[in-house]
Amino acid sequence: MDRATFACSTAFFRDYSSSAQGTCPAGHVDFIDKIESFTYSDFFRDYLIPNQPCVFSEKFTDGWGSRRNWVTWGGKPDFDHLLQEFGEAIVPVANCDVKEYNSNPKEQLPFKEYISYWKEYIKNGYRSSRGCLYLKDWHLSRAFPEQDVYTTPVYFSSDWLNEYWDAIAVDDYRFVYMGPKGSWTPFHADVFRSYSWSANICGRKKWLLYPPGQEDYLKDCHGNLPFDVTAPGLQDRSVYPRYNQSQPPVEIVQEAGEIVFIPSGWHHQVYNLEDTISINHNWVNGCNVAIMWCFLQDELAAVQREIHEWKDPMDDWHLQCQLIMKSCTGIDYKEFYNFLKVIAENRISILENGLDDEASAKNTPKAAISTLGMLHAVFDLKRTVKVLTSLSANEDFKKLDLTSLSPPPEALLHHLKAAIDTALL
Repeated sequence: MDRATFACSTAFFRDYSSSAQGTCPAGHVDFIDKIESFTYSDFFRDYLIPNQPCVFSEKFTDGWGSRRNWVTWGGKPDFDHLLQEFGEAIVPVANCDVKEYNSNPKEQLPFKEYISYWKEYIKNGYRSSRGCLYLKDWHLSRAFPEQDVYTTPVYFSSDWLNEYWDAIAVDDYRFVYMGPKGSWTPFHADVFRSYSWSANICGRKKWLLYPPGQEDYLKDCHGNLPFDVTAPGLQDRSVYPRYNQSQPPVEIVQEAGEIVFIPSGWHHQVYNLEDTISINHNWVNGCNVAIMWCFLQDELAAVQREIHEWKDPMDDWHLQCQLIMKSCTGIDYKEFYNFLKVIAENRISILENGLDDEASAKNTPKAAISTLGMLHAVFDLKRTVKVLTSLSANEDFKKLDLTSLSPPPEALLHHLKAAIDTALL
């Protein structure tokens, strides 16, 4: 059945009002209420592949330790408990009242100092000479792996970004956000144009979402995106000449316990309507890895345009472009190859060798693949083949020194295709 029929024929969807007709089916964002009625296949078919947002009810986070322990009986952040667990941690804090380029400046603060500020901020009627400070992008799970904070829902378990960065033990894209009423995140799309999911442990958020392509209408006459899509200055046609062609955003008010799924490439702006704590992940998988690859090509092209005048006098111009792109985005073409390789080899290993009981019982890539099934591993490999084939044929990739890549791209592609053929026999 089509999505509209599916949404209307089930009792566990609620509509969120949206004036952005045509961006979401029937002008709404689906609300998914019952865990037992909603499968991974449903999510894959109706949201991942179509790249559409949705909201999961608080029932999907009921068992999380953070919802039991981090929140008072009145639904507020439990500052005493948080200080007891994390008081000595150093955390990244942004000042929401200051614009620095197209973001907010950040500083590192002791967690106990931030909580002290937050309490005083509330006491003073949500005002402070220090501005509105927002704890953002805290890698709490990496810093405190023993803590019972949350369990990643199965719908988000095909997570190539964190699978790769866990494998190389360099970084991750799992974050905790904590901020007072009035804290906010300026207009942006997520890293690598990844998916994201965001779960409110307590508090409420308002999301303003724009589907891919709509952001072009919001750019100024120099091609820059706005810092704040609600600013009155966007009405000035001499500065924002195409703003009147943009559709109003899809708006979501997210309640405590609920999870918002943000699709690939959807620009958004987010406000904390109350004192709020949230868990956030960015992730990429076979459904949107091609979008990530397109984003990287666009980013490299932008760098090449920016330093084009240095192309002739600079012997290593192509390498310099890659270095600049990596400093801006966090990845270059050779690391993207290694990213695809790690993902592919994990799935090839399972298809060729199967799963042992120990691996499938742990929170590992193999366990996630075991949960989703062998056909999902084949799907991942097929999507990897398409992107890897495009990367291997890319002229900028071929100009790099590829001798350090092991196995060579051609050999990895051959292995991938052979593994797929064998799995489908």
